[in-house]
Amino acid sequence: MSQTDSPYSGERKELIVEETSRGARFDAWLTAQMPSHISRSRIKSLIKQGNVSLGDVVATDPSLRLKGGEKVELVVPEPEDAIPKAENIPLDILHEDEHLIVINKPAGMVVHPAVGNWSGTLVNALLYHCKGSLAGIGGVRRPGIVHRLDKETSGVMVVAKTDLAHAGLSAQFADHGKTGSLERAYLALVWGVTPRKIGLISAPLGRSATNRIKRKVVRESAPDARHAVTHYTLIKALGGKENHESDISLVECRLETGRTHQIRVHMAHIGHPLVGDQVYGQSFQTKINKLTEPQKILVNKLRRQALHAALLGFDHPATGEAMQFVTDPPKDMIKLLAAFPKGWPIKIPSHK
Repeated sequence: MSQTDSPYSGERKELIVEETSRGARFDAWLTAQMPSHISRSRIKSLIKQGNVSLGDVVATDPSLRLKGGEKVELVVPEPEDAIPKAENIPLDILHEDEHLIVINKPAGMVVHPAVGNWSGTLVNALLYHCKGSLAGIGGVRRPGIVHRLDKETSGVMVVAKTDLAHAGLSAQFADHGKTGSLERAYLALVWGVTPRKIGLISAPLGRSATNRIKRKVVRESAPDARHAVTHYTLIKALGGKENHESDISLVECRLETGRTHQIRVHMAHIGHPLVGDQVYGQSFQTKINKLTEPQKILVNKLRRQALHAALLGFDHPATGEAMQFVTDPPKDMIKLLAAFPKGWPIKIPSHK
């Protein structure tokens, strides 16, 4: 196989079918030449749409059998930005004015539309609630969005309703509170007890080589290395069987940077992945046997990473007023905390 470029949107790719591939089905062979994130169904669709040629002839039959030696030319069209539709989805609104809206996002809600999640997102809900005022602010697919939370992470988010607010909030989030008043605190239930009461994790993150969705700690010299720093505070070590204070802990995490999956990857990196994390904490699932039966049931019901964006503070981009919003974790995390002696309520330490 010869390659002249990478098969990204808007690019042309030329391949030569190996003689050893004689008799192979066209769509199966072509899929095998692509990066793992390009599916066979996507390739089949491109063939049917006339985006693939065999020799000088457009080939539209995915089931065609190859003869070997053919020249294949593939053109991946530029994606069209899908305009999100307004949807009447209830929102837990903490504050709203003409410039911005602050909401308490539930676990399970995607922030903005993307492949596999074109509806039911926070953006869809905001477009309905804000009656068109978000149009054009921050882009078609992410109107008003200045930061985000993972789908299964709950908690406080702020969304811009005007260009002024979008610019002001974006600048604060880009600064990560280094020189301004931006403040973000997350509550996480993790396996085990952290080595220190107060700690710092400084480890660059990059993409996993086997799964483009996953992140991992990489060397600083890695081509995709992104500087990432997380501060954590052990709030309480919780017990399990016989009340051993070594099975689950509640920690507070504060971000100095804002990388994808940062808290989840960093806590797993130091040996304390988040309870319920199906991506970064699978190897710790046997630790559930250290819990009591009621605690086991609640952990199994969680089915998501136990992470909640509990606090968000920022300066109002129009008035300059210092604003701070604090929310309790959702019911699934509270029920799990309450299953431990003196696990809930717990006073969360204040910083700024």
